[in-house]
Amino acid sequence: MDIVFATHNKNKFYEVEKILPKNINLLSLDNINCNEEIIETADTIEGNALIKANYVFEHYNYPCFADDTGLFVEALNGVPGVYSARFAGPQKNADDNNNKLLQCLKNYKNRTAYFKTVIAYKTPKEEKIFTGICSGKILTSPKGHHGFGYDPLFQPKDFEETFATLKPEIKNKISHRALAMQKFLNYLLTE
Repeated sequence: MDIVFATHNKNKFYEVEKILPKNINLLSLDNINCNEEIIETADTIEGNALIKANYVFEHYNYPCFADDTGLFVEALNGVPGVYSARFAGPQKNADDNNNKLLQCLKNYKNRTAYFKTVIAYKTPKEEKIFTGICSGKILTSPKGHHGFGYDPLFQPKDFEETFATLKPEIKNKISHRALAMQKFLNYLLTE
């Protein structure tokens, strides 16, 4: 079964590919020669995931799923949220985003945060949404070199490590993306 994961992000692609069973042939946007930028104009991560999944399905005629993820920081009233990837600007630079987040939080003791991933799945027959949330906190400085995005700053609840220092096999069980993917996978296996 061929399914497109609507991403150009190789880190995300490989993380998801490890979770899926071998009978699912995962394709990226690069694999189907989708080189155009899919503009995310929604004001929610659910909306952005649906925009991407619907775009690929309508233009390339593949069953498709797309994800969108936001980091929601309590002291900042949910910011960066839907703007997590572009928090420090349109260049979507992780170091810039992390530095801006640390700057915004420098006078706050409350560092509670959560990651939320939404997966939108689109086929000729249906459209479904799957959600995963991982709670934790933002550290005062980066820790670790694995992972991507805000991983060096995010320490999941009940762990001493950040996402950037956790072993991938642990992160791939507890992360927001892993939890959303598990719901999606359970759905695929019952189809």
